[in-house]
Amino acid sequence: MKFASVRIIAADIGSMVAFYEMVTGIKAQWLAPVFAEIVMPGATLAIGAAETVALWQEGSAAPAANRNLVIELQVEDIQSEYARLKDRVVLVHELKTMPWGNTTFQVRDPEGNAVSLYMPALEEAKRRFASRSA
Repeated sequence: MKFASVRIIAADIGSMVAFYEMVTGIKAQWLAPVFAEIVMPGATLAIGAAETVALWQEGSAAPAANRNLVIELQVEDIQSEYARLKDRVVLVHELKTMPWGNTTFQVRDPEGNAVSLYMPALEEAKRRFASRSA
C-alpha cells in the first residue's frame, strides 16, 4: 500500500490553494475548478471545494471543521523557513525542539487547519529519517 495524499475540503478553495503554494513554493495543478493538487515528494496535498463532498456523500466532510489532524511538512532548513513565513502566517507556536527530536513551528492555514513545518534536529531524529525510503 502506498500513502498517496491528504485532501482538505475548503470553503474558499482559492485562498487555500494560494496559502499552500506560498508555504510549499510549489504551484498547484488544477484538475478541475473545484479541485487542485500540490504534488510533493512523498505525497500529494489535494484541496477540494466544499461542493465536492456531495460526490461521495452529502455531509460526510465539512470545511474549517478540523481540530484533530496536523499537516506536517519536512524542510531542509527550519530556520530559513521560519524567517520566510513567520510574518506571513498565523503562528500557533514559534520554533521549538520536540521531545522526539524535531525542531518545528506550527501555523494555521486560512481555514484553521494546523500545519507544522519541521526538520530532524537531534541525532536520533536524523537517523530515524535517514532510514526511511524516499
